[in-house]
Amino acid sequence: MSELPDPAEADRALKAKHRAMWAQGDYPAVAAEIIPELGPILVEACGLRGGSGQGASGAGGQAARVLDVAAGSGNAAIPAALAGASVVASDLAPELFEAGRRLAAERGVEVEWRQADAEALPFEDDAFDTVLSCVGVMFAPHHQAAADELVRVCRPGGTIGLLSWTPEGFLGQMLATMKPYMPPPPPGAQPPPLWGDEAHVRALLGDRVTDVEARKQTVLVDRFKSPEEFRDYFKARYGPTIAAYRAVADDPARTAALDRDLAELAQRHDQGAGSTVMEWEYLLFTARTV
Repeated sequence: MSELPDPAEADRALKAKHRAMWAQGDYPAVAAEIIPELGPILVEACGLRGGSGQGASGAGGQAARVLDVAAGSGNAAIPAALAGASVVASDLAPELFEAGRRLAAERGVEVEWRQADAEALPFEDDAFDTVLSCVGVMFAPHHQAAADELVRVCRPGGTIGLLSWTPEGFLGQMLATMKPYMPPPPPGAQPPPLWGDEAHVRALLGDRVTDVEARKQTVLVDRFKSPEEFRDYFKARYGPTIAAYRAVADDPARTAALDRDLAELAQRHDQGAGSTVMEWEYLLFTARTV
C-alpha cells in the first residue's frame, strides 16, 4: 500500500520551485526598466506621501511601519521609505535583495530585507500600519492563505494596498499564453491574475476590511521596437517566461510555437506606429482593516 504524499513536503517543494523561478533571469531590471512607476503609485494610494509627515506616520506619530510583501527588489518598499516610513521588504527569493539594497543606498534610504513566505509571514499580529504588495503577493499559489497573512500582520485601522495584473490585461493574457507550455500547477494552486479581479480580492479579505477602493488603471510600456524585441527581453529576464521556455527546451517545435505566441500577443496589444507601444492593465486596491 503506497503512502499518501506529505502535504507539507509538497508545499516546501513548490515554494522552492517558486523561489528558483524568481531568482533566475533579472527581475530587478524588469521592475526598474518596464514598470518603475507602479511602486510609487501604490505607495501614494496607501496614503504614504513623501514630505507630508502626516501621510507617512503611524500610531503615536511615529514613522509608519510598512511591510512590502513579495517585495522583489523593492519597487514599492523603496518609495515607501522615501515617504518617511519604516519599511520591511519581504520576499521568498532573497536573491533579489542585493539589487534592492543597492537601489536603496542610491536613493539614500534604509530598508530592512527579510526572507519570508507570503503565506506564512514571520511577523507578529498587528505589527504594521500598512501592508502592501506590488505585483508580488499575487504569485503566491494559495490565495486565501496569503490574504489571511496580509490581514493578520496589519493593525486594526491599518491599510492594505495591492496592485495586481488583471486577468484580461496584457500580463494576465501573457501568463495565460504561457500556461499550456508549462507543467500543470499542483492541486490547490490558483492563477495569479485572479488578484486583479476585484470580486476575488473582496472575497479573500471578506468582512475583515472596510473602506475598499478599487479601480483599474494602465501602465504605458513603450520601450520595445517590436513584438519580437519584447518577447526576447522577457525570455531572458522574467522568471515565469524563462520557466516556460525551460519546460519545452527539449522540443524545438513547441519552443518555436511559444516564440510565435508571445510575439503575436504583443502584436495584438500594440498601439504604436514604428515601435511597440502597449498599455498593461492592473487593479489598484486599498482597504482598511477592521
